[in-house]
Amino acid sequence: MVDEISLGENALLALDTIYKKQTKKIPSWVIHPMEHSVIDYLAGEQPGAYVKFPRQTYLKMQKNIGTCMIDQYIPENPLSIGTKGFEKKQDTPTTGAKEIVCDGMKIDSPEAVVEHMEKFIFPKIKHNIKTWSEDFIVPIAEKIINNEKEIQTEFGPDILKVPYGVAMFPGFGYGTYGYENYFMAYALYPDVIEKYFSLVADYCQLYNNAVALAYEKGNLAPLLRLDHDMAGEKGTLVNIKSLDKMWFPHFERSIKVLVDKITLIWHCDGNLMEMVPRLIECGIKGFQGFQYECGMDYEKICKMKTKNGEDLFIIAGVSVTRTLPFGTPEDVKNEMKWLVEHGPKTGLFLGGSSSIPPQVPLKNILAFVEGLQYYRKHGRTL
Repeated sequence: MVDEISLGENALLALDTIYKKQTKKIPSWVIHPMEHSVIDYLAGEQPGAYVKFPRQTYLKMQKNIGTCMIDQYIPENPLSIGTKGFEKKQDTPTTGAKEIVCDGMKIDSPEAVVEHMEKFIFPKIKHNIKTWSEDFIVPIAEKIINNEKEIQTEFGPDILKVPYGVAMFPGFGYGTYGYENYFMAYALYPDVIEKYFSLVADYCQLYNNAVALAYEKGNLAPLLRLDHDMAGEKGTLVNIKSLDKMWFPHFERSIKVLVDKITLIWHCDGNLMEMVPRLIECGIKGFQGFQYECGMDYEKICKMKTKNGEDLFIIAGVSVTRTLPFGTPEDVKNEMKWLVEHGPKTGLFLGGSSSIPPQVPLKNILAFVEGLQYYRKHGRTL
């Protein structure tokens, strides 16, 4: 796909960086403000434009500020939030639902989690594996390619579209069962939880062949960010030794078909320092989204190497939980300088560490955008 459209300067800079070419200039990753007035302002539109025309206004903002690459494209996502945060009551397993029901079963204990897995989830996965056919691979790949083409056409030549969320791998089930009951089940019934990871990995090994084909056949930019929150402020959500036994082996084989074909990077939420070397050993080649205040050692990570001895691919983010909301423009400037000075010499993007929440001072956001523009135009001395 990347050779089917005449890419502009910013998109080409992104593509060269993905291929880890020596570039003095540093490309900008997508920024994602959640406050509507900020989107309107950066888009150069009147107040209220985003609410009326979300996709158009959001994309205009990205173009105005010089965004070079977008992977996760969620232009209407800020509509879910108000000026002070989520104003509508959330009612999901992870946001305070009073009752969790799955397939007619009430999930009110770790035993209920296990029972639901054994009664519904395991048979479904086994059925999907048993009925899998090589004939599925091409249609799945074509669907991925067509989706990427459609969004790239919407972007035009200025911004490079990179796939997001197309690969499969096993993860925690808190999104289905809620944190309390799921992690009690994880602790009390590890054999059942590992069986889930194993079955999912069995299916992922089949499915990800289609993802690999999509990248090859569609000539997609060879980068993919894997996104699954597995840590909090104090460290991993479960003991790292349990992950060594129960999760990492199945994760590694689930992505095996992809690791030699594309650059897989991992989204970091919380303190993942114990996971970082293990993820690299599984084939992950870079990271995005660092919560420095939680203990993520950016300088140490950037000195690490891939399994093949290469520099890591890094999307370095100005902190959206510390520097942008609570710092000054000078703090923003200094943090960006620090990110560049200690980042890898090739394969470096700049952006925010995650979504920019409401009520971040506009002067800090403008300093951030100005910094992105500076490094995109002037770069650094190689």
